[in-house]
Amino acid sequence: MNAPANLGQEAHKAAMNEVLRRQKAAHLRDGPPSVETRIDWLNRCIDLLVGHQAEIARAVNADFGSRSPEATALTDVAGSIGPLKHARDHVAKWMKPEKRKTTPAILGLFGAKATVQWQPKGVVGVISPWNFPVNLTFSPLAGVFAAGNRAMIKPSEFTPATSDLMKAMFAKAFSEEEVAVFVGGPEVGQAFAGLAFDHLVFTGATSVARHVMRAAAENLVPVTLELGGKSPVILSRGADIATAAARVMNGKTLNAGQICLAPDYVLAPRESVETFVEEAKAAVGRYFPTIKDNPDYTAVVAQRHYDRIKGYVDDARAKGARVVEINPGGEDLSQQEHRKIAPTLIIDPTDDMSVMREEIFGPVLPVKAYDTIDEAVDYVNAHDRPLALYWFGTDEAEKDRVLARTTSGGVTVNDVIFHVAQEDLPFGGVGPAGMGAYHGHDGFREFSHRKAVFQQLKKDIAPMLGLRPPYGEGIRKYLAGQIKK
Repeated sequence: MNAPANLGQEAHKAAMNEVLRRQKAAHLRDGPPSVETRIDWLNRCIDLLVGHQAEIARAVNADFGSRSPEATALTDVAGSIGPLKHARDHVAKWMKPEKRKTTPAILGLFGAKATVQWQPKGVVGVISPWNFPVNLTFSPLAGVFAAGNRAMIKPSEFTPATSDLMKAMFAKAFSEEEVAVFVGGPEVGQAFAGLAFDHLVFTGATSVARHVMRAAAENLVPVTLELGGKSPVILSRGADIATAAARVMNGKTLNAGQICLAPDYVLAPRESVETFVEEAKAAVGRYFPTIKDNPDYTAVVAQRHYDRIKGYVDDARAKGARVVEINPGGEDLSQQEHRKIAPTLIIDPTDDMSVMREEIFGPVLPVKAYDTIDEAVDYVNAHDRPLALYWFGTDEAEKDRVLARTTSGGVTVNDVIFHVAQEDLPFGGVGPAGMGAYHGHDGFREFSHRKAVFQQLKKDIAPMLGLRPPYGEGIRKYLAGQIKK
């Protein structure tokens, strides 16, 4: 049974440890799950999402204060079903041992074999965030279940209605030996991160990830960290500014910018900055003629995040930046039922501004001018490696130069965010943006143990080759053949 929410951290840890013990015992008892069992687990997840889509939309809307059911259906429901179906349709192929070449090659000619077997790790912990609470719980499970693991889940306390719903959903379809969900605040999360999982997935803030990784290190638990950072947009001089602005603002206003992959700042040719500003205004006007009571425009999830984002804007204004609030309906947003912030551009920001030092995670977008593409590249490289980089343009040589000279978790060319939706591409960050990668086949590999297996010849040929003592001319000939350029 899950621990009551009023227990202390040690009591939470004891209760969760008991579930972990039972899951590990079940894993040893039952052995590696068959392909049929893995497909069944994946199908049960898909059925939960299909059968609870209306409840999910209501719960997420309640947690955010205002988020459209269509946005939730797109990002959290359909966005989770896609990875689960992809894993279901490919898991049988992924499970097959991978043949490797023998060393020396002559062993293979005589019948020796080298293979990699994909073994379930056992029990995987999943700590999921609030911004896409369903997707970032179910999407990792596609790889976790395909790899044959059991799962323990700690969803975010910032989306309590959705977390409670997911706990009830999983309890309907899975035994606690297969999946267990633990809800609660930071004390539950801290206890959860310190459990001796066989692998731990954390999605969230870089600052919190340091604590999670430190806790996991106590038990030498391998981790996958999906974090964030300041993902840049580079507009080339050959870019179609109208198209680029429309796509950038679509990505920036999706979920009100509360996305780890949201474009965090734009680097534009100096002569194109004003054009970008005007096209961004036009695009937002098409998407959101009004904001205040528009159900399509998402609210900021909590007051402290609202205050934080507004603080970035106030700080930038005070330090001399030009602030462009895009409010097509000219509405008074100072008094409103929900925490909605109009899309806001910060023109000519400086590096001492909070908006250029912190991940924004909201509908605020700094726009910085550059004179040469090398200047833009140098600016990106002078900061932490981002989770994503976005380049818009038509000059293939410039695109290749930018991609080769910058390091980011992933890239979308001539759009934003879309690389995360490609099931056959790995998703992950570098350094402060993350560690490890999952999605598709890469998720299966991430949550599997790659067991090296060498099958020796039945006939012992080592004496024939002189590879055993007493050493003589045979081994000297062998070594002469190996130790050369």
